[in-house]
Amino acid sequence: MNPIRHLKYSMIVASWVLLAGCAVGPDFEKPAAPQVKGYTKEPLPQTTAATQTAGGSAQHFIVDRDLPAQWWTLFHSEPLNRMVTQALAANPDVQAAQAALRAAQENVSAQQGVYMPSVSANFSASRQKSPATLAPVPSTNASVFNLFTPEVSVSYMPDVFGLNRRTVESLSAQAQMQRFQLEAAYLTLTSNVVTAAVQEASLRGQIEATEKIIAAQREQLDLFKRELTLGQIAEVDVAGQESSLAQAEQTLPPLKKQLALQRNQLTALLGRLPSEEPAEQFELAALHLPEELPVSLPSKLVLQRPDVRAAEENLHAASAQVGVAIANRLPDINITAGMGATALAFSQLFNAGTGLWSVAGSVAQPLFDGGTLMHKERAARALFEEAAAQYRSTVVAAFQNVADTLRALQFDAETLQAAARAERSTARNLELVRTQLRLGSANYLALLTAQQAYQQALIALVQAQAARFADTAALFQALGGGWWNREDDSPAKP
Repeated sequence: MNPIRHLKYSMIVASWVLLAGCAVGPDFEKPAAPQVKGYTKEPLPQTTAATQTAGGSAQHFIVDRDLPAQWWTLFHSEPLNRMVTQALAANPDVQAAQAALRAAQENVSAQQGVYMPSVSANFSASRQKSPATLAPVPSTNASVFNLFTPEVSVSYMPDVFGLNRRTVESLSAQAQMQRFQLEAAYLTLTSNVVTAAVQEASLRGQIEATEKIIAAQREQLDLFKRELTLGQIAEVDVAGQESSLAQAEQTLPPLKKQLALQRNQLTALLGRLPSEEPAEQFELAALHLPEELPVSLPSKLVLQRPDVRAAEENLHAASAQVGVAIANRLPDINITAGMGATALAFSQLFNAGTGLWSVAGSVAQPLFDGGTLMHKERAARALFEEAAAQYRSTVVAAFQNVADTLRALQFDAETLQAAARAERSTARNLELVRTQLRLGSANYLALLTAQQAYQQALIALVQAQAARFADTAALFQALGGGWWNREDDSPAKP
């Protein structure tokens, strides 16, 4: 038979065997979304509390509204937009996730190559001497001769039981998991930048408030010193005011320290060294609080959260690995073929009568391995159960994350409302105490108490204002960040 025709028939038979085969092991089924209608036990109010202060606007929850991909633009801050853009372009964690995704995709392509036959070419040249006691090997009866042999070999392993298909399926799921981990890295980075900017704005507001309090207490101390000189008050009153001023001044360095550390963190998120600190600075007054907040349906959350999707793909990969473990216990079929020529001189390689070919097939079935393959299959099934539990844990954590954020939005709005009332009342009380002190109807202890109450209320007001911005960013992060609306090569829209 013609060797080329024989090789062709062999490949046809191998392809038929492949198509007739089946992939052993479980077929992956996508987990169903939790059958719940809301994130909290009690329905949330449609609108949060409103306060006549910076960051005090009422926010409205809009169910089943889609999230924008660039959700941070809703804060209407150009410096913040620039910072997020720079971070996405230069953050090393995102770059590492991108490289990991490329590696996972290449691994899939490499494994898919096993579907095709493996073809290799070989050429050997040797000079040999046959012993005189044996018949000469070449037809020339020479005991010393050259031998040239070029050969093309083809090897093919029919995927009868789906070993390669399950392996490709597992690697493809791992690549998808890596893609969603990249989306999670995007989301974490953008959320961290926004949160860091809000925290910086909060610290600047607290520093400004503290400096305002210190300046007022210094003026009061100067007034006390003048009155002491005139003999109108006792020295103990001056000492009390000095103590109050010192306590206020003591709170300023820690705030400045936190601000410096916050700036370093923000710089690091941009992929820069601390000495390359950006020029952008943030204040609460320059940020806009989004008033309309989208809230995804619970059934859609498992499709939108990158961590949940990554856990799902991890479960898919573990399911395919069970099939791989089963297939490894079944017969291994291999088909090989070779065609070439051999001659005593290089110029004679293509002469008639120098051709050679071979076709072989083999089947190997594990008979005894000390239980190794059986235990590997059991381990694969246990890992599948582990991945399933991890998926459920990720879903529970995702729903808790959204519920926590919604509750925070509700109660932090009420906290800001109370903080604004406390700031106004303590400021009014401090002014009244100062007036009564000038009229001689109040003592200096009442003044010190009023000063401390106003200081605490003013700092609490700034913190409550910042909390609402941070809560809003946390909600966008908890709902998945709208990655499916990006225009690049993000995964398919859920």
